[in-house]
Amino acid sequence: MAITASKPEVTAPKRAADAYHPVRLWLWSVAALVFLMVFVGGATRLTDSGLSITEWRPITGIVPPLSAEGWEAELEKYRQIPEYQRINRGMSMAEFQFIYWWEWGHRFLGRLVGFAFVVPLIWFAARKALPPRSMPKLLGLLALGGLQGFIGWWMVASGLTERVDVSQYRLGVHLTMAAIILASIAWVAQSMKPLEPALEPRREQAAPGATMAALLAVFVLLQIFLGALVAGLDAGLTYTTWPLMDGDFIPPMAKLFIQSPWYLNFGENVLMVQFVHRMGAYALLAFALYHAWRMRRVANDPKDRKMASALVIALLIQVLIGVVTLLTQVEVEWALLHQFWAFVILVVTVLHWARLTGRGYVPDSEPEQA
Repeated sequence: MAITASKPEVTAPKRAADAYHPVRLWLWSVAALVFLMVFVGGATRLTDSGLSITEWRPITGIVPPLSAEGWEAELEKYRQIPEYQRINRGMSMAEFQFIYWWEWGHRFLGRLVGFAFVVPLIWFAARKALPPRSMPKLLGLLALGGLQGFIGWWMVASGLTERVDVSQYRLGVHLTMAAIILASIAWVAQSMKPLEPALEPRREQAAPGATMAALLAVFVLLQIFLGALVAGLDAGLTYTTWPLMDGDFIPPMAKLFIQSPWYLNFGENVLMVQFVHRMGAYALLAFALYHAWRMRRVANDPKDRKMASALVIALLIQVLIGVVTLLTQVEVEWALLHQFWAFVILVVTVLHWARLTGRGYVPDSEPEQA
C-alpha cells in the first residue's frame, strides 16, 4: 500500500477584529474620570465651596495644608475675599476645612484626569499602538483639558474681588467645556471601534437622521449651558413650582423683560433664565420625539431606531429629575443627579450621531478619520 503524505492545512491569518480595544478602554476610563469630576464640581458649587482656595497653583497646589499654621494661612487668605466678609464672617476652622476639601478634591481630580490622559498617551505612542493619524485628535483632547484648567481659574477669579460668587457666564463656559471634552472623548473613542460590516457604506454617505442627531447633540450642549446659568444665579431656588412659574405657564412679558437693555434678561433676570431653561427642555424633548418618530420611518437598522427611542426615554427621565429638583428646592442629591444625567444624555446622543455617520474603522484597514 502506498503511503502518501497529506499536505499541511493552511489556515488564513485571524482577522484583527478589535485592534485598538486597549486604547479605547483607556479613553473611556478618562471619560469616567470626567464624569466624576463633573459630579464633584457640582457638589463643590452646591456646598458653596468653590472660592475657598484663592490661588491658582497648578503644581504645588496638589499638596493641601499639612499643619495648623498652614491651615490658618489658608483661612487668612479666604478672609480677604468678599464671600467671607459678607457671608461667612466668623467661620470656624472646621467649617472652612469642609468647603476647602471640596474645592481641593475638585482641583485634584482635574490633575488626576490630566495624569490619566498624558501617561498612557505617551506609553501607547511609544509602543506604536495608536491608530494611524489619531495623534492630532488626541493632542486636541489634551489641549482642551489644558484650556479647561485655565477656564476653571478664570471662573474662580470672578468671585475673588467684588462678587460673593462666581460669574454665571463663566460657570456656564466651564461646565459646557467639560461637556465638550466628554463628547469629544466619546467621539474619538468611537472612531477607534471596529465598524459593523453593514455600516461601512456610512463612511461615504451618512445614514438618514445623522443631521438631526448632530443638532440634538448641539441642543443638549445648549441646555447644559442654560442649566449652568440657572445654577449660577440660584434661579432654581426662586421659582419652585411646576408646571407654572409664579402662577403662569408663560410669565408676563413685563416680568421677563424687566431689565434694560432687553438682552441682559437672558443672563441676569432670574425669572427669564429659569423660563428659558424650562422651555428649552420642552423643545429638546419635542425635537427628540420627532427624531425618534422619523427614525422609525426611515432607518433600516433596528439599532438606530432603538437608540433614538432611548434618547427620548433618557430625556423624559431628565425632565422628571428636573421637576423633582425644583419641587425639593434644589436638594443636593437631586441637583447632582440632574447635572450628571445631562452628561449621560450627551454621551448617548454623540454615540447615536457617530453610529449614523459611520464612525469607526474597518478591521485590517486604517481607522475612520474623525
